[in-house]
Amino acid sequence: MPTFFNEMHADGGLEVREHYREFCRWLAQQPPETIERKRAEADLMFRRVGITFAVYGDDAGTERLIPFDIVPRIIPAAEWSQLQTGLVQRVKALNMFIHDIYHGQNIIKAGIIPAEQIYRNAQYRPEMQGISVASDIYAHIAGVDIVRAGKGEFYVLEDNLRVPSGVSYMLEDRKMMMRLFPELFARNKVAPVEHYPDLLLDNLRSVAPMGVDDPTVVVMTPGMYNSAYFEHAFLAQQMGVELVEGKDLFVADNSVYMRTTHGPKRVDVIYRRLDDDFLDPLAFRPDSSLGVPGLLSVYRAGRVTLANAIGTGVADDKSIYPYVPDMIRFYLSEEPVLNNVPTYQCRKKEDLQYTLAHLSDLVVKEVHGAGGYGMLVGPASTREQIEDFRRRLIAKPDGYIAQPTLALSNCPTFVESGVAPRHIDLRPFVLSGKTISMVPGGLTRVALQEGSLVVNSSQGGGTKDTWILEKDQPC
Repeated sequence: MPTFFNEMHADGGLEVREHYREFCRWLAQQPPETIERKRAEADLMFRRVGITFAVYGDDAGTERLIPFDIVPRIIPAAEWSQLQTGLVQRVKALNMFIHDIYHGQNIIKAGIIPAEQIYRNAQYRPEMQGISVASDIYAHIAGVDIVRAGKGEFYVLEDNLRVPSGVSYMLEDRKMMMRLFPELFARNKVAPVEHYPDLLLDNLRSVAPMGVDDPTVVVMTPGMYNSAYFEHAFLAQQMGVELVEGKDLFVADNSVYMRTTHGPKRVDVIYRRLDDDFLDPLAFRPDSSLGVPGLLSVYRAGRVTLANAIGTGVADDKSIYPYVPDMIRFYLSEEPVLNNVPTYQCRKKEDLQYTLAHLSDLVVKEVHGAGGYGMLVGPASTREQIEDFRRRLIAKPDGYIAQPTLALSNCPTFVESGVAPRHIDLRPFVLSGKTISMVPGGLTRVALQEGSLVVNSSQGGGTKDTWILEKDQPC
């Protein structure tokens, strides 16, 4: 049986970890009916606010409430310091890699990454070759998925650099906990996260085109039917900027303008929440009605900033993930602070052979997959599912990677049967502009089904508030 690291308990559940003791003392004093009433109150408030997520292929409906659990995930200051150092290092190297790929390609010339891994990557954009972007920053907003394995060590599971989502749930989870249980925050020194929208706006303003002193920033959404529309509207409202769709913008005089009731207004920075393919029908998908015709030409001329930059996805493809530790060594001359999960690249003959022989033990992922779709969790799959994936692997080996099934850490969670351990991960958000900044926290996602390792909201996962303790306590 695998050994799971328990975030709250040590010594096989006999001892509460020091940084959880104050919370556990408080929880033991709460009558069960009080906790149940607070949980129902949280569900009602989330529903009123409209915090939902679209679940594609769900016969029960296209949207559902994202379950929120009132047991927080608590991280002591020393652990957070290590995570933050590693995340800043990693995102810095990823930005240098993307710039290099679209300019000198030194990492290819050095033989560290094969050229075909770039040119065959669906997210590589040759239109960006040689184009300079503000401050040489491509991934202005990064969401990096972190897991803790059996012995308590942290691993980076995935880099989300195109349009990472989930930060609104981090902010709303904290707001909910402070509203329901204000006494908890009086008893625990929890680092604040509510200044994230201010940090984000400062970050976006800092990368405005050269010569723009008072930039106009907008959030660009595909529209209300997008699964993360709540977050788009939430962030625009919190930053005090306009939420726009492609139809609200137009190109004239080599600039981007927004239609307003007072006439056209120039736009300098677009925080876009749609994929490259839909941004400009003249440059990418001609059938896209979500984008702005001519946007790429303005962007290439340096007259508007897009966050994240076009072509950033070349670095968050799962086929590139295994090379990130070498990127850190190549660009920064440092050893990685955070480890990758060991990864088998199925395009390699020996890795493919190993994967095919151990499918029942591995997690197999499509290199372009996201949201928990297009993957096989071997230990949780039927023989039929495994054989189906075997056929896919043999037909297109370069479309997959494989990893060991990690014993993800668990945290006590309220479920229908009471309180039970459920597996979790963590998505902190890293902002890159003139400087690199983070709020102390992130989105903790929890797999609500017993034994499940899939935490994605699109696959039925829930969320928890993430507490970073400002004053460290021994673990």
